[in-house]
Amino acid sequence: MKTTDVQVYRNFKVTKANALIQKTRFSLTLQEQKIVLYVLTKIQPEDTDLTEYCFDIKEFCNICNIDAGGMYTSLKETLKKLSDRSFWAAIDEQGTETLLRWIQKPYVLHRRGQVKIQLDEDMRPFLLELKRQFTTYSLIYILGMRSQYSIRIYELLKSYQKLGKWEFDIDDLKRKLMCENYIQWNDFKRYVLDVSMREINKCSDLLVNYELIKDGHRFSKIIFIIEPKKTMAQSLETITNIEQAMNKKHSTAEEVPSEGTPELDGQLDLFENETKKIKSGS
Repeated sequence: MKTTDVQVYRNFKVTKANALIQKTRFSLTLQEQKIVLYVLTKIQPEDTDLTEYCFDIKEFCNICNIDAGGMYTSLKETLKKLSDRSFWAAIDEQGTETLLRWIQKPYVLHRRGQVKIQLDEDMRPFLLELKRQFTTYSLIYILGMRSQYSIRIYELLKSYQKLGKWEFDIDDLKRKLMCENYIQWNDFKRYVLDVSMREINKCSDLLVNYELIKDGHRFSKIIFIIEPKKTMAQSLETITNIEQAMNKKHSTAEEVPSEGTPELDGQLDLFENETKKIKSGS
């Protein structure tokens, strides 16, 4: 796959209804999230049905910066676990809930080196023909993240971006992330919150911070302050951070593309378009 193609595919959009992001609780591994989000980039705004989505395994590994050899050996197991995962979601205004699954049926086409995935049909109202209350972002913004919680928190904060800030009850946030096992505040802060803040600020289109509210001797609420990155300098730094994070997989000594290289210039063209959209408010 050409470098320019990889750059283009990495900027394909992930779009989800806010209800799917904000009102559900689920936990997916980093690998599982990348598969789901990559498949979602294949959904087009004009689609009216969830079709079978087919993709080349090497192409997926290239775009998502996954070791192809390791992916081939673990792919079936990852797809099985992903197919088995379910979560409750409200499907109408009366509060009716049902169990949703990300994948209804996966197929591995060994001879073609491809995967074919059928998404759960009940996911349709959360993914198709979305007119309001939805969130869209470029796939590239999650590719430099190494924590499964970073992606989940990024999506949550992205969905509240226009409000500029959002308050969570800390226990409720843990439930959404399904990380209630971090009972001690210091553990939650160190292994979930601070890692996520660092990765989101370095590798996404957002700048985020938080304030804490105490109830007696314990922290009970957290207020996230959310800002979009608006300048070209911020975009350039973000690109560099993503490249560094992704290149660590290959070699810590591998040189990150510097300003003026074709690869970085290609990424900058795509980020310029994103920056113009942010400034224009579209």
